[in-house]
Amino acid sequence: MPAEIAERIEHTPAMGRLAGLLARIVAGEFLVIAGTCYLASLVYFGIFLPVWPAMDEYIPAALSIALLVLLNALCLKHYVRVQTQSRDRFMWSGLGAVVLAFSLFLTLLFVFKVAEWYSRGTFFFQFGAAATAILFLRGKMHARISRAVQSGMVEARRAVLIGDLRDSGKVLDNLRRSGIRPVGFLPVPKMHDGQIAAIGVSSHDLRKFVEGCRAFKPDDVLFLAAAADLPHISYIADALSELPVTVHIIPIGAGDVWASSKVVNYGGTVTIQVLHPPLSAIDLATKRAFDLLIAGLALIILFPFMIMVALAIKLDSPGPVFFRQTRHGYNNENIRVFKFRSMTSTEDGHQFRQAVRYDPRVTRVGRILRRWNIDELPQLLNVLPGEMSIVGPRPHPIALNEAFAERVSPLSRRHKVKPGITGWAQVNGFRGETDTVDKMQRRVECDLYYIDNWSFLFDSKILLMTLFSRRAYTNAV
Repeated sequence: MPAEIAERIEHTPAMGRLAGLLARIVAGEFLVIAGTCYLASLVYFGIFLPVWPAMDEYIPAALSIALLVLLNALCLKHYVRVQTQSRDRFMWSGLGAVVLAFSLFLTLLFVFKVAEWYSRGTFFFQFGAAATAILFLRGKMHARISRAVQSGMVEARRAVLIGDLRDSGKVLDNLRRSGIRPVGFLPVPKMHDGQIAAIGVSSHDLRKFVEGCRAFKPDDVLFLAAAADLPHISYIADALSELPVTVHIIPIGAGDVWASSKVVNYGGTVTIQVLHPPLSAIDLATKRAFDLLIAGLALIILFPFMIMVALAIKLDSPGPVFFRQTRHGYNNENIRVFKFRSMTSTEDGHQFRQAVRYDPRVTRVGRILRRWNIDELPQLLNVLPGEMSIVGPRPHPIALNEAFAERVSPLSRRHKVKPGITGWAQVNGFRGETDTVDKMQRRVECDLYYIDNWSFLFDSKILLMTLFSRRAYTNAV
């Protein structure tokens, strides 16, 4: 294993730098935004006004908007972080740059009193066109960079690994997936008790070590730090300070804990934050506004249809139209979930038996409702008071969670966000009966991926897939 890893490091082919590709992409984004804004003014004048827009006014305006978008993106380091961000978050940050740019542009027009010539209709046309363009462009940009990095055509950063080669296999794989090229490996310099970097034999060893790192021309130095190495790393890092590199420490043996950790200032004390809620206060407010808007509109639009469904249920079989079942919600709290009744019998969630294919308890109308997810529509009533969200991990009956709690260890982590009417697992076909650990594990993996990669665009994507993707309707029982 160590020999294979060493060979992979030694013979990785030389690649171009990511900076060149990013520079071309940044220039392209500027030109596309400027061109889109000017074309939007032409379209607006062509449709609504009998005159042609003044080129000496609207071309500089389009260039100014594009420049403001570019400056916002550069100041907020959008392009620097492109490798570490999901595609959805990169697209969403681009939309934020457009909103901020148009706000600044409008402010400048007002402050300098030059807004008389500028059409308000053109402003809104340009905003809509620029927002659409940047979402499309950022999606294509992210995909292009990912393909270039993964194919080896572009090198993002060069890294030297310091530590035990046997501990580096997983790290190497993760680095390569992110487009970081491991260019060399060095052992941790030996330092005896009582020796410091500037005194004794250690200073000679450290000088050789630093020159060895310099020879690889790295951007980053990664310490694969065992517990015994930690007391000496500060001295070694100090010796590396003369190199133009970023130094990272990866504690070996606790990878899962450190994977999402970050250094924060907590009450004046620097701490390593290893866990945190998946959504910030702004994220929660955005998601809640989205939930209220979609739930309110859906109830208004679907009310006549839901009345017809209720009549069909009453005519098809005796029993109530709705039933409420106890399920686990946010932070494992019990919630009572609404559903259209699709069976001849119902359970409260504590006494529960999963529906199976061709289940005799499912009514004729109920089979149609379950096939097309119509039985879930009353959960819009759970969304309004905040018990559920439009998009999130599906809430399980309590008995089902208890059956898998010890066999699927991260199962309760699904409840770090509100449960949803639809979710990433459902639109990927992992719905219906979960009679095996493997089926539950795959559903949970999708739910955890959603939690770890949440964004407003991701929610929008899942909602659209729920409506239009064939996979969202597979495995119904």
